[in-house]
Amino acid sequence: MPQKILVIEDEPTLSRLLSYNLSQDGYETKVVDHGSEGLQAALQQSFDLIVLDIMLPGMNGFEILSKLRQKGNKTPVIILTARNAEDEVVQGLKYGADDYITKPFGVAELLARVSAVLRRTMSDEQLQEKNLAAEKVISAGDLYIYPEKYEVTLNGESIPLRPKEFEVLLYLVQRPGVVVTRDDLMNIVWGFDYIGGQRTVDVHVSSLRKKLEMNQQSVQIESIRGVGYKLVSSVPKKSE
Repeated sequence: MPQKILVIEDEPTLSRLLSYNLSQDGYETKVVDHGSEGLQAALQQSFDLIVLDIMLPGMNGFEILSKLRQKGNKTPVIILTARNAEDEVVQGLKYGADDYITKPFGVAELLARVSAVLRRTMSDEQLQEKNLAAEKVISAGDLYIYPEKYEVTLNGESIPLRPKEFEVLLYLVQRPGVVVTRDDLMNIVWGFDYIGGQRTVDVHVSSLRKKLEMNQQSVQIESIRGVGYKLVSSVPKKSE
């Protein structure tokens, strides 16, 4: 049974991004865009985790978190805070938040923090079941990606990648032959409100391409002029 996550976020683009990527990672999500409605959902239904924005209509995130803890609700909570908002982080942790994510953030960071919080709050029995589950591996040609370990091997050799290079590669490998726009990569990897330009994407793809082409030709990242990139493999992608 998939773990259930409640997302309380009123910004449509961000809420869709959160819901889509959490669902893609195997979680069941419910999105609420109003503070008091989010509190009611959290109290009336059982969730494994709550992703909670601070600035919300009707009731802010601190009020929601405080009321949940006052009523004995121990569901782990990850708060979403603004960049350089140290006071929000401190206040959120004081009210009982389990972790925080600073905007803008990439999808890989979000999923890693969600996984870490859920793991910390799992019972011994749940943790044992998770550890017994088969390790997720994604492959394309002679390229193997281990998402949970942030590891990549090519022709049996480990390929050192920077975190953002890894996230770009993972996103492309999960969509073989599909053209991915620079905007998509920017939003997914760097966060939807990242202020850097598309040149950032091009630089990371260029570095990634060189590392892949040094050892093999079965997997290539092709440039689609004026649009973005796609991954082409001579061997169909497999998932285990």
